Amino acid sequence: MEKQLYAKIFKWVSWALLIVSVVMLLVAFPKFGGAGEEGAVTMLLNWAYVMLGLALCAVLLVGLYITAINNPKGLIKIGIVILGTCAVVFIAYLLASGAQPLAYNGPTPSDGELKLTDTVLNLTYGLGILAILAIIVGEVVGLIRNKKA
Repeated sequence: MEKQLYAKIFKWVSWALLIVSVVMLLVAFPKFGGAGEEGAVTMLLNWAYVMLGLALCAVLLVGLYITAINNPKGLIKIGIVILGTCAVVFIAYLLASGAQPLAYNGPTPSDGELKLTDTVLNLTYGLGILAILAIIVGEVVGLIRNKKA
């Protein structure tokens, strides 16, 4: 019974978010290519941020809830993963230079914006390299395991 209730709640919340997203797109779409285009882009980006935040919160909260019910010891693993993620982001932040961009003629961004941008770039580069290494190592390990069999 409880699972059916959660399924219904999830279904209705998903439909509500989808409808709001479509309405916002329809409101913003006529403004593209004309006056007020920046406002439409800002509105859609802000909505994307809201949707991303809701998704992250839902994944974290639902994951924590299910783990706490099914395997309370699993909360320690989740805590370790969260601390590891924070450590990686902090290292990327420490490595971010925050230097002014070269040959940029637009409005001068603040030092905080530059530092945040460099942090995100460092994370992107690092995670991209790790993804490529994971693919290569996975294939090599797979070849070695199949050779022994």
